[in-house]
Amino acid sequence: MPASFVPPSPQELFRFAPEMLMTVVATLIMVMEPLSAPEGKRKFAVMTFLTLIAGIVLTVAGTNDPGTAFSKMLVLDGFAAFFRILVMVVGLLIVLISTNYLKLEQHESGEYYALMLFSIIGQCLMVSANELIMLFIGLECSSIASYVLAGYLRDDKRNNESALKYFLLGSFATAFLLYGVAWIYGLTGTTNLSAIRATLLNPTNHPNLVMLGAATALLFVGLAFKVSAAPFQMWAPDVYQGAPAPVSAFMSVGPKAAAFAMFLRILMTAFEPLKDRWEPILWVSALATMIIGNFAALRQTNIKRLLAYSSIAHAGYVMVALTTHSEIGTAAAMFYLASYAFMNIGAFAVVTYVARRGEKHVATQDLSGLSQTQPLVAAMLTIFLLSLTGIPLTAGFFGKFYIFKAALDANLVWLAVLGMLNSAVAAYYYLRIIVVMYMQPPAESTEELLAPSAGIRVAIFCTAIVTLFLGIFPSFVLDFAGRSAALIR
Repeated sequence: MPASFVPPSPQELFRFAPEMLMTVVATLIMVMEPLSAPEGKRKFAVMTFLTLIAGIVLTVAGTNDPGTAFSKMLVLDGFAAFFRILVMVVGLLIVLISTNYLKLEQHESGEYYALMLFSIIGQCLMVSANELIMLFIGLECSSIASYVLAGYLRDDKRNNESALKYFLLGSFATAFLLYGVAWIYGLTGTTNLSAIRATLLNPTNHPNLVMLGAATALLFVGLAFKVSAAPFQMWAPDVYQGAPAPVSAFMSVGPKAAAFAMFLRILMTAFEPLKDRWEPILWVSALATMIIGNFAALRQTNIKRLLAYSSIAHAGYVMVALTTHSEIGTAAAMFYLASYAFMNIGAFAVVTYVARRGEKHVATQDLSGLSQTQPLVAAMLTIFLLSLTGIPLTAGFFGKFYIFKAALDANLVWLAVLGMLNSAVAAYYYLRIIVVMYMQPPAESTEELLAPSAGIRVAIFCTAIVTLFLGIFPSFVLDFAGRSAALIR
């Protein structure tokens, strides 16, 4: 055993007990899968659900003793705890949406839930990493599982195309990120975020700025791809459209939230001394992302593709918060990502329900007359769409309000103004869906729209309640986000 090796203490192990628990359960599911009868596959969903609940409880308990672990490669602080809980809650909701979907598609399998757990493990590592190499490991753990989930229905050509595109483009973007990490190590002699910051602040040991600029540009390519920010957003519409609907919901929220957490931590710690150099790149990317997402969504007739472009636009709003490079902007981004998670999963839950077997009903016109056939479901979807638009008394309103306020406080006036104008554009395609549901007769279909399953109902109602709750009591999350943002420097 090397002399430098220090075994982790019990406190360090407890801080990362959720990841260890999920790893054990995911591996156990993979072992049990071939030994289980077809009618017994539902137990894997229950195991995953209970594991995620236990992970949330352990994360909350771990916040009583925050600190680093494993030679300071990982850190548990309020920021990490916020995003770990968020991605695990997302996992819980996706399990609820997935159970009936997999049954209809006749693809109930433990592999699906194991892959979801492995992806969540990677996301938890990403949000807790204090080291660029650990960030890369978490990113790859999440991405590889997501590539497989995108092509989970192996007999569906759309799934195969989605997985192949995601894998090829994702691998290419990851190569850029890893190359940037290598350059940063060569320039600073470390991959620890705090040590990189100390090196950049030391005037006697300042690395070559041209080389450092190239290294940060390479990092930006990898990070921008993961959050679907311009000009690296082209993969999202095709992947979201082709992947299974619950997987599209998962990818649009979980990995994106973890990637933004990674983005925020890097900007607020390692590269904080270079914020003036980052700002123009983030400014342009944020504006381009909002414009591309919103204007492309105007032309979509496929609801999954429309939500994909909507996801790109919302990534642009979070990029505005990143551009501010402030604690207020970080807190606003955290609140917005939490709000977006619930309203977007709720919208995808309704789409999963309406699409039925084989996802044959994913056009916006397939929602015609939904207010007459399923009035409660239509009402819930209306709440999600109004929140995505940014209507008052919904989570989306306060999410955008705090982001644009942070931009104004940082003197990014034009970016805030253009962001608000983009929100007005977005109102058109969201309200168009509401018009279709309430002002057009029910769509003719040979396949009857049955009542939603228990899992779908729970997911829809829970996300709707949280969407309204955060719109009425935003301080419940925002105060914690503000305290957490102050600690990551």
